[in-house]
Amino acid sequence: MSTGKIGVTSQDLFPIIKKFLYSDHDIFLREIVSNAIDATQKLKTLAATGEFKGELGELNVSVKLDKEAKTLTVSDRGIGLTEEEVEKYINQIAFSGAEEFMDKYKDQANAIIGHFGLGFYSSFMVSDKVDIITRSHKEGAEAVKWSCEGNPEFTLEKVEKADRGTDIVMHISEDGKEFLEENRIQQLLDKYCKFLPVEITFGKKKEWKDGKDVETEEANIINDTNPAWTKKPADLTEENYKDFYRQLYPMGEDPLFHIHLNVDFPFNLTGILYFPKLKNSVEIQKNKIQLYCNQVFVTDSVEGIVPEFLTLLHGVIDSPDIPLNVSRSYLQSDSNVKKISNHITKKVADSLFDIFKKDRKDFENKWDDLRIFVQYGMLSEEKFYDRAKKFMLLKNTEGKYFTTEEYEAIVKENQTDKDGNMICLYSTNAEEQYTYIDQAKAKGYDVLLMDSQLDNHLINTLEQKTTTTKYVRVDSDIVDKLIQKDEVKTSKLSEEQRNDLIPVFNSQLPKEKVNYIVAFESLGEEAQPLMITQAEFMRRMKDMAAMNPGMAMYGEMPDSYNLVVNTDHPLIETILKSKDAELSDKIAEVAAKLTPVVAEREALEALKKDKKEDEVPQEEKDKMAEVQKQITTINAEREALLTGFGKDNKIVKQLIDLALLANNMLKGQELANFVKRSIKLIK
Repeated sequence: MSTGKIGVTSQDLFPIIKKFLYSDHDIFLREIVSNAIDATQKLKTLAATGEFKGELGELNVSVKLDKEAKTLTVSDRGIGLTEEEVEKYINQIAFSGAEEFMDKYKDQANAIIGHFGLGFYSSFMVSDKVDIITRSHKEGAEAVKWSCEGNPEFTLEKVEKADRGTDIVMHISEDGKEFLEENRIQQLLDKYCKFLPVEITFGKKKEWKDGKDVETEEANIINDTNPAWTKKPADLTEENYKDFYRQLYPMGEDPLFHIHLNVDFPFNLTGILYFPKLKNSVEIQKNKIQLYCNQVFVTDSVEGIVPEFLTLLHGVIDSPDIPLNVSRSYLQSDSNVKKISNHITKKVADSLFDIFKKDRKDFENKWDDLRIFVQYGMLSEEKFYDRAKKFMLLKNTEGKYFTTEEYEAIVKENQTDKDGNMICLYSTNAEEQYTYIDQAKAKGYDVLLMDSQLDNHLINTLEQKTTTTKYVRVDSDIVDKLIQKDEVKTSKLSEEQRNDLIPVFNSQLPKEKVNYIVAFESLGEEAQPLMITQAEFMRRMKDMAAMNPGMAMYGEMPDSYNLVVNTDHPLIETILKSKDAELSDKIAEVAAKLTPVVAEREALEALKKDKKEDEVPQEEKDKMAEVQKQITTINAEREALLTGFGKDNKIVKQLIDLALLANNMLKGQELANFVKRSIKLIK
């Protein structure tokens, strides 16, 4: 037996290995099993080249747990190591045998996983001691046992071992005792080794019998050595793809469709990406795309590694050019990962366009489930936007689909305003905004349905890209102003009548967390007497603030609406007549008090004419302030009369409630009161 020191440069290396070599300690099992797979693949390569002439026999990797002995053992019947190779590859940390082997057999080698030479030492993250018992495939080789307790000291001795290959025996530490539980090891094997290219066994299969799990004689093979993404698309049916999806996501709903990646230049890349049904919400889930390197699981946390919108997809990406390292920051900065990411973006866009061209009807049927993904990609990736604009669809309230180019050709002539802007009208809820949609259609306008949570953001982007196209929500103004033409209808009410109606309607408007501005428009006798609209800009900003914390200032502002009074409607004239009948004498008295005060203010203003502020005597300034205060008091008296009239007027209340009801804004007690009042009016 010999002893020695491992070739490291610092006594502190083992603590670093234990704590910081990998971000997750459970990765050790992937590394040790991957080394066993490497050893097996190397033997296959040597047999294929004629350098190994012995019997290959059964080439699987075995994982064994001995809870009593507190050991976890990974065994293979691969290439094995001689004593000299143990000295070279184990005792000299980071001198990677895989790298040397790949250089020698780069044209023939099966997939070799390891690249860093540090994988074996990950075992010390969970072990107090690690043994390597190995025998080389070379003729006449003797078995050796290497042992180390997590420090630079090791022992190396000759032992008896009947067969070629390597056993890695990990003596699990107290801190790592979770890895002595069968369920935990099964969980890790399922996570990291599910698709490795050599069969891996872990105990025996179990059957449920007499109320408990009973072991059978059949080996428990935990991996699929030939998963769907490693096969040629021509060899797979649609059902094969669905079966693989169910294998990845047993509880998932069948996807919309898939893209099979198969690239060999300028890098190697295979995989299958699935488009899930996203409906109307951005369901970003961190564990839906799985990254592999030669069928070895790398990570399922792909944010920052692939563009964010691609995290909405499900499936597998496999490339030998993805470094076998679990550091997210390392992966994010790797140039090959960036190239692969850009290629996938292009491939996804091109595949969607091909599907769109091949079967437009099927694409339209799936659009409602697909649009969140496409919109998200267009908003977050400029290159994807340029490609996706060819197949991004707009849907109108009649359920018809258009590309932006097709839609422009249909509506441009009728929906261009006086400034030359094409106006795309849209609704966010066809039922709640039915009245406004109906009025727009009556004018010959088309209305889009834009009820996705990303539509507001997409609208802004579309407007920035095409400055002569504007998107206007159908309830943001009266129908005649949605698409402003040259003609402007004038109100038949006088300025005084309009000013009188403002406090009348304000008296019955809701006050909590909402601001209302009373406006007047000539809409025709057949139009509604009152309508509620919300300015496009403010509404859009508030909707976007709901998704973007950086726009919180808009979200905190109170809602602001316009109460549009149709000056042509007979009921408005009825309210004015009723106001005149009830208040004419009292308002005349107020007006009589106001007239001399206003005359006095005008006289004082005449005295100030052509004078600078410091040239006006203080006496005149004081008098002006007093007169202004009197005017304010008299106007407040007039407003109080009009407000009191409005509060007691049942028609005013009914019309306001009808306008609120049309906008789905009448709720709770106010809705109940409206129903009771309506019944009384019918009687």
